[in-house]
Formats: sequence, C-alpha cells, structure tokens
Amino acid sequence: MIDRRRFLLATGALAAPLGAGAAGYPPEAYRRGIVIDALGGPGDFDPKRPDDAPLSAQAIADARASGLTACNVTVNVPGNAPGRFEETVKQIAWWDRQIQLNPDALQPVLGSADLNAAKARGRLGLIYGFQDTSMLEGDLKRLDVFEGLGVRIVQPTYNRRNLMGDGCLEPNDAGLSTLGRELIAELNRRRLLLDLSHAGARTISEGIAACKGPLAITHTGCRALVDVPRNVGDASLKALADKGGVVGIYSMCFLKYLEQPHREDLIRHIEHAVQVCGEDHVGLGTDGEISPSPITPELRQALKVDIERRIKAGISAPGESPDVLNLIPEYNSARRFALLADDLAARGWPESRIEKLLGGNFARLLAEVWG
Repeated sequence: MIDRRRFLLATGALAAPLGAGAAGYPPEAYRRGIVIDALGGPGDFDPKRPDDAPLSAQAIADARASGLTACNVTVNVPGNAPGRFEETVKQIAWWDRQIQLNPDALQPVLGSADLNAAKARGRLGLIYGFQDTSMLEGDLKRLDVFEGLGVRIVQPTYNRRNLMGDGCLEPNDAGLSTLGRELIAELNRRRLLLDLSHAGARTISEGIAACKGPLAITHTGCRALVDVPRNVGDASLKALADKGGVVGIYSMCFLKYLEQPHREDLIRHIEHAVQVCGEDHVGLGTDGEISPSPITPELRQALKVDIERRIKAGISAPGESPDVLNLIPEYNSARRFALLADDLAARGWPESRIEKLLGGNFARLLAEVWG
C-alpha cells in the first residue's frame, strides 16, 4: 500500500493549508472504531471485465486494506423501467455469491450485532440497500421478499418521480405520494432504515415528518455551499438531525459545480454539516467503490459513456460532467477514510468527533432503527 506522505506528495495535497505538521489520527483509534461507508462498496475499475464477473482479487485486497467495518451496497438498478423486480433479485444473488466466494473477507449485515461481528473478525460487512423502489411496482408486500433476502436500507426515490413520490430532478417537487407515506409506515413497522437520498426537497421534508423514528440521507452534500438538486438544504439537514438521523457526505462531483472537487471541498461540506446538524448526526457515504480509480483515458471514457446513459434514462443530475471525476484526488486510495481522519485531526478535530464521523454515528443510528 502506498505510503501516506508519498501519496500526498504525489497528488499535491501537502500544498493545501490543512494543518501540515500536526499529529494525525492515531492508527490504533482507526483500528478500534467502527468505520462505515453509508453508500459504497467493494470493486475496482476494469473496462474489460464483464459486468457480471465476480469481485477481483484486487477489490478484495483493497476491501481488507481499507479498514472499513461495513458499507451500504446498492443491490438494484435505479430508475423507472420494466423488469426491475427480476433485476434486483439477480443483483442480490450476485452479492450473495461474492460473500460465498470470499467468506474470510465479506459477511452480510442483517442487524447491529453483525457490525460488531464484522469488526471482531476483520471482515467487511455488507448492508444491502435500495436506491429507488421501482422493483416493488407499487406492491408493498414485496418488502417481504426483499427483507427476507437481506435488504435493510430503503431509499424511496431516485432523482425522478416514481410511485412513492418526487425525486430531486422533478421541477414541480410534489413531495410524497399516499403510497410513499404508506411505504414509510411499513419501513417503520419492519424496522428498516429509511434513506431520503436523491429525493426532492419537499419529499425530504415530508419524509422526515412522516417517519416515526430516526432516518438517514446516506449520500449527499450541502446545498448552502453548492446549489444543485443532489445537495440538501440546511433546513432539511437540521430536521433530520432533530429526528435523531444521520447525513452521509459523499465524495461526488456535486461538492463543486462543474469543477473537480478536492479534499478541501469535502472537508468544507463535512464541517458545514456538523455546524448545522451537530457532530452526532454526520457521517460519510462516498457513493464510490473502495478501490482507487486509475486516472486514465479509459476511466474518463467510461465516465462519459455512463453520463450519456444516465442522460438517456433521464436520471442525470445538474453538475455531472465527463470532465469531473466522482472522487477526491487526494483520497483516491482504499485507505481514504484514514487519510481524511488524519487531515481532520490536523485541523484540530478531537478523536471523539472523528470517531463519530467515521462510523460511530451511523452505527448508533442502525442500532436504534434495527433494534
């Protein structure tokens, strides 16, 4: 694994005034704490690998090296289209197979006790989550199927309108539907975590009000800093925190507008969220793969193709660009959480606050919701 100082020198990160020379986050504190990526998962970029190929040896090695305790992996294809139920079942079966192929590195997380077990065993816990509910096709009884298959986090909408309500790209922002309210009540009854990422502002506000307990927005940024639909406004962030919820700050292009975000941008969003929500209600949801991305022409071409696909499907959000990578260059490492922790410590963050951000807050939330 690349030495931290050599990595920072190679990326130019030491030039930024983030407290150079100050002590970093103690390695033993990182090893001791629960570390959670609220939206992400194992994987590495290889344009020649088939989509249904198993996780590579490198992806597994990076998952081990990351120090992550668990991550929320998306087990569905977002967007309104036919066949989403069958596709989702296949995706869950694929993830189940990866766990079977790598039993010493991966394990399912069905409850909060599994987080502690993953930590004790040195495995990466996989929490199955939905981004969108198109696979339900309006039938909430299908939650029986997916809860039985291990799904523990449910995001009602993805950018566009569906049967549950409006996503963040809908210009009329009509909020939750009646069915969407019934979905939230059902998630509460089943003790599944409600995730309001990708929702419209009104949908978020109404979803927070309708939820009977704490909930999450697992991957977003602060709209007060960058005014794009995928980021969330301060009023909603505060309401989420007041409900006992947690927001995960991502490492996406939306941390700046049509410019490559860097570590100072990520930290700016994190610190703004802490100022609005309090340190007990902010975590990390990178919305990326654990393995570092090779900054190559092949990667940029793959990004261009993906954005074109998203535009065609009507789910591409303002701020997406083939010229802006969905990563933080200074943290383009499997150890990105540890690197971020070092930089926050250099800024004077106490160990207790860093521990909460890295995963303590999400671990608390999951324990409260799942029981």
